[in-house]
Amino acid sequence: MSAAARLCLDAVTLGRLMPMFLWLDTDGMIRAMGPTLTKLVGADAVGAHASDHIRMEGCGGTEAQLWQMAQDPERARRIKLRLKAHPDCVLRGHAVPIGDATCGPSGGVGILVALSFGIGLIAAVRAHDLTDADFAPTDMAMELLFLNESRSGVMAELRALNERLEDARREAEAQAMSDPLTGLANRRALEQELERVVALAARGGSPFALAHIDLDHFKEVNDTLGHAAGDGVLARAAEILREETRRSDMVARIGGDEFVMVLRGTVSRPRLKALGERIIARLETAELADGQPCRVSASMGVAISSDYRPPEAERMLADADAALYVSKRAGRGCCTVAEGPRVPGGPVGGVAAPRAAEA
Repeated sequence: MSAAARLCLDAVTLGRLMPMFLWLDTDGMIRAMGPTLTKLVGADAVGAHASDHIRMEGCGGTEAQLWQMAQDPERARRIKLRLKAHPDCVLRGHAVPIGDATCGPSGGVGILVALSFGIGLIAAVRAHDLTDADFAPTDMAMELLFLNESRSGVMAELRALNERLEDARREAEAQAMSDPLTGLANRRALEQELERVVALAARGGSPFALAHIDLDHFKEVNDTLGHAAGDGVLARAAEILREETRRSDMVARIGGDEFVMVLRGTVSRPRLKALGERIIARLETAELADGQPCRVSASMGVAISSDYRPPEAERMLADADAALYVSKRAGRGCCTVAEGPRVPGGPVGGVAAPRAAEA
């Protein structure tokens, strides 16, 4: 084919090859558009001035400057158009001049611009309900959409997997910090809670009380009714302790029939006495799921953080334990509040063991 050869196509044929073509004459009037661009701009745009429907970017905004860009092969590859009807839709284009009346859609002169959605392809397809028929057979748009959907599917699966892993991690942590029989906190969780409340109290924050509880007559239940009944008693005792405490408190089972309560902000001896008596009374009248009586009571020892300067978890636990055994020696089924040391280095009045006042 000689250099003078010309290729003449009508608008319909050109539209099949380039569904997003735009043909402007030298006055900036829209002479023809590809079917996909027509879908976006509207058929009534043909015959109207381009500025009524399209804002040109990167070329000074005028048709004359667009024409100048079209003469420069390098600059002609960087055309950007924004549709006024859809301001979020920015199209990339490559413009070429049509220089005589024998060329272009249906003949004529002007500028022919091949347009594409560029990185806005996915948003445009969703916004304008575009399908495979709206793109040239050689266009990679559908393949790109497929890859994007595949990526989205993979990302969704990864998110779901991460959520499942996170749920499993939280469940594993919860299991590691809880007693499997009663669902209460275990010793490890108690130790972490004590670190928090002691540090808070040492900084002048909320004081707290520790209550050590041991079920009375639990061994007889295991020996006479069996371990299943014993497990039922422990579960019922745990329910009662949860019901008698607040969400800010912690109830832990530290082994066998022993429990510890961390009571935030509760340091009033009368209130602690009333709480202990209420718990013991409920345990003594509690029933198992089958209606059998639990046949247990409880002994309780309590230590209060404000009695210590500074509060120490180990010392408070030891004093609460000692107070519990005062309750045991007093006949069981009662609560004793220890009066721990108020100064560093020893108990009040120089008494070697913690003094306890039965409540």
